[in-house]
Amino acid sequence: MAEEKDREGNRLSARMGRYARVGGNVGGIAAKVAGARLLGMNLDNSKNAAELAAALGGLKGPLMKVAQLLSTIPDALPPEYTTELAKLQANAPPMGWAFVKRRMRAELGANWQDRFGEFDKEPAAAASLGQVHRAVGKDGEGLACKLQYPDMASAVEADLKQLQWLFSMHRRMSPAIDTREIAKEISARVREELDYTREAGHIAMYRIILAGADHIRVPEVRSELSTSRLLTMGWLNGKPLLDFKEHSQEERNRLAQTMFHAWWHPFSHFGVIHGDPHLGNYTVFEEDGAPTGINLLDYGCIRIFPKQFVQGVVELYRGLLAEDDDRVVGAYELWGFKNLKKEIIEVLNIWARFIYGPLLTDRVRSIADGVSAAEYGRKEAFRVHSALKELGPVTVPQEFVFMDRAAIGLGGVFLHLRAELNFYQLFNEQIDGFEADTVEQRQDGVMRQAGLREIAAAE
Repeated sequence: MAEEKDREGNRLSARMGRYARVGGNVGGIAAKVAGARLLGMNLDNSKNAAELAAALGGLKGPLMKVAQLLSTIPDALPPEYTTELAKLQANAPPMGWAFVKRRMRAELGANWQDRFGEFDKEPAAAASLGQVHRAVGKDGEGLACKLQYPDMASAVEADLKQLQWLFSMHRRMSPAIDTREIAKEISARVREELDYTREAGHIAMYRIILAGADHIRVPEVRSELSTSRLLTMGWLNGKPLLDFKEHSQEERNRLAQTMFHAWWHPFSHFGVIHGDPHLGNYTVFEEDGAPTGINLLDYGCIRIFPKQFVQGVVELYRGLLAEDDDRVVGAYELWGFKNLKKEIIEVLNIWARFIYGPLLTDRVRSIADGVSAAEYGRKEAFRVHSALKELGPVTVPQEFVFMDRAAIGLGGVFLHLRAELNFYQLFNEQIDGFEADTVEQRQDGVMRQAGLREIAAAE
């Protein structure tokens, strides 16, 4: 990575400007909710949610990413809020060329353009924290340059403060789930996404993990053209996944099976997941006009789990398969659920049987019959929410948040592709011979090879 001074750390002036733009609107809604509760008035969640969406709708950046994350986590907020937040667009208006030039000069120096053969003025993609420009290296290789927007560290800290307000509002509304661990997890992951040096390490790790999978492509980082706020990678040619929705069942199944391997193999063998299985994070590469495999494009939201959490995932599966209640409870405890009453275990099992359902039957099937990708998981989340309301708030362990979200996102991809697979066989191939200690050893080895242990030690 190129050396640089941190000119844009978590600056007070930038944070205060962000608070001024966001805090008034969100804080006003929070005060209104608190006042209504104090006076014993009924709350109109739909109206308040619409007001919140309007308050956030003109603002781009980290809060948009947080809002989108919240909209996919069951019961993180009331359903009226998640429906409105899901409508928000994550794409920020792109930086203009003059702005891009200043940003690139700050990262690579005054002669930055001399280090590229070509550099497109218009971004190929714009998202909540930065934008991607297509370029060509001096060696003729196609490149993707991911350039962070200015003052994102300050914006993230300001926006995470607003997240605490949102969760505080929810806790006043008789929630079924204690959101403190969810807030902690989202905050940690969003902060990590700012560090492109870490993301480069994630890419290196995935290149090692998936080295033998010819049907999955991971970009190669160009470290001499990268900093903590500029990530330059090889460009991976491909088409959007949804372009293949009308292809043959065989081709759609092949893509879905590849996605299954790309997600479950890193988790079951190394305790690592891609925490954002969003359709925009994958493209399909072709050979001789036929879809051949998947390009994995974004590595900002990678979650690395301790061995006991991975063991809990496998134990819960085996407990459900054998209808062994003691093993199921032991799995929840491995995850960090505490003081579990029988009634709460029964509610958690509703969700567990939904997530694991396709993996429990040894037959070819869809991931969920008669369900759209948009509705996948919503009915079960509602049932769990309703039942937990009667039993009191349950604290969801921090590690569970992105595992749950990613599983729902992956299921949505399978539904988009209308895949028909034997998920039981695919899953059992991945956990064959599973040993938690072996996963821990593999994880430590791959993190050291990718330089992630050094990054963690420097924090």
